Formats: sequence, structure tokens, C-alpha cells
Amino acid sequence: MRLPPKRLIVRVFMLTAVGVPVLAAGLWAKSAFLAPALEFAMPMGTGSLYDLKVTTLDGQPAELAAYRGKVALVVNVASQCGYTPQYAGLEKLYRELQPKGFAVLGFPSNDFGGQEPGAPEEIATFCKRTYDVTFPMFAKVVTKAGPQQSSVYAFLGESGSLPQWNFSKYVVDKNGKVEAFFPSRVAPDAPELRAAIEKALATPAR
Repeated sequence: MRLPPKRLIVRVFMLTAVGVPVLAAGLWAKSAFLAPALEFAMPMGTGSLYDLKVTTLDGQPAELAAYRGKVALVVNVASQCGYTPQYAGLEKLYRELQPKGFAVLGFPSNDFGGQEPGAPEEIATFCKRTYDVTFPMFAKVVTKAGPQQSSVYAFLGESGSLPQWNFSKYVVDKNGKVEAFFPSRVAPDAPELRAAIEKALATPAR
């Protein structure tokens, strides 16, 4: 049965009125679902770790641009942690792969268990005397999200992963993008970590 014009108009209006918010809700849900993937592919702010400026452990300004074109392993380190012996493995990895364009970048942090309470001089002395660390070490940072978070970890966190404890590891490719993340329990000599580093080393910079 054909509807009278008035009822037809009312019905079309109702469909339009209902359809708009439904469509809007659908677009919102879609954008919310895609947001994490988009954030990972196109990080907010700087597009490369190697665009950032930092401070060395001895208080000197430094630019991570010095590592552009190299593969870096970024690690939040601590002197009084159960994982502290990983310093030895990190140093071994650094010495072995440095000639291939690889660097370990150590960022002391007191975020977890208060296990890096020392002053910069104490940290440097401990690392040198105990593990003969020669890889670059930087000033103490805050890794956790918040107003005090360092720019380095704000960038690294855009990969979708932030440290849950000391000695978390990010493999950063030659362009300064996060290639892989490994939690504390993954040792420096773990096959999966080594494979990620080797893959990054074998990939040309863009």
C-alpha cells in the first residue's frame, strides 16, 4: 500500500535523523579502532629517535643524530637490579657489533624499585669498575608516561610499548624507528634479540 505523502515524509525524516548519529558513531568507532595502528606508523611529534637531543651521563649536551644510519639498542639500565648483570652481555654485544654500525644506548632510570638511586658519577664508576662499560651512557631519565617523562621514552612509547621494569630493550633501525621491543627477561644474548638486531643491520636506511 502506498503511503500518503505526509507519512512518507515523516518516515524519510526519521530514517535520516536516526541514520546520521549511527553513521557518526560508526566513524568514531572506526577511527578509535585504527588510532593505535596509525600512531605506530606515524608517531606524533618527531618522526625519528635520531631527531632528539639528550644529555650524556657526565652532563654534556648531545644529539642522537650521531647515530643516524646506525642500529641502536636502547636500554633503561639500573645498578641495583636483579637484571644488572645484563650489563656484561650488553657490553659484549656492543663490542662485537659496533664495527657493523651498531650501538647500545644506556639510559639510567630510578623508575622501578628505586634501583638506580646514585648520582651520575656513582653510576659511571659502578659501570666502569664492575662491567667495563664503554657503550654510550646518558643522564638519568623517567621512562613512565607523565609530565616528567623524557622525550626519548615519549617517542619510544609511541611504538605501543613502555618499560615495565629495568633493562627493557628497543631495537631502533637506521632511520630512528622502533623495529622491536623486548622486556627485561630477554637477555642480550637471546636469539630473538640477536635476530632483530641482525635484521635491522641488514636493512638499508631509507
